[in-house]
Amino acid sequence: MSADPAAPSTRRRLVSTDPADVRRRLEQIERMLEDMVTIPGINRRIGLDAFMGLVPVVGDLAGAAFGAYLLWEGRNLGIGKLAMTRMAGRIGLDTALGAIPIAGDLFDFAYRSNTRNLKTIKKHLDRHHPETAVIER
Repeated sequence: MSADPAAPSTRRRLVSTDPADVRRRLEQIERMLEDMVTIPGINRRIGLDAFMGLVPVVGDLAGAAFGAYLLWEGRNLGIGKLAMTRMAGRIGLDTALGAIPIAGDLFDFAYRSNTRNLKTIKKHLDRHHPETAVIER
């Protein structure tokens, strides 16, 4: 007799929900979105979010989707409603202002909603899951 693959006891998660794994995963995503390359001359780091913002509409929606993923992970960690509202507001502001041609690209360069949202998630993890805390240099 074989086990039913849909049974809860045999089902495996593709993505770990362990708070330490979530923290590492979100830090990697944030690095990809905000700190991928350094602009020579001004020594400013930018990431995929700024590059996606150069593509009208589609790029801004893709950036919002990545931001929504951070929001979803925050909800799964049990972040409070007020913090979730702030995080959603940052994503909305980044998406709305980022959609404005040229000025929106400059805004994407300066405003890092994903970094701010990750900071909120880290604060929650440090408070509620202190074993995930990492000493940053």
